[in-house]
Amino acid sequence: MPDPGFYMIMATAALAGLAMLVSAGLAGWRGWLRLKEQQLRQEADARAPHAATSARIEIADLRERIRKLEAIAAGVDL
Repeated sequence: MPDPGFYMIMATAALAGLAMLVSAGLAGWRGWLRLKEQQLRQEADARAPHAATSARIEIADLRERIRKLEAIAAGVDL
């Protein structure tokens, strides 16, 4: 029958190996998340000029609608 210390050493080695695998997986996961965050930022930066222009157009359209509604409320024909 093997020595009980043998089982303790094998369990400790297995636990250490598992800890190394988990640590490597966690580092990879964090790296993948960092990569995806950078990609999202690059996409947002690429769309920023277009988004600002479309937002200005949308605000101008809303102002025009408000102006027309105010004219209707005042009874003025445009």
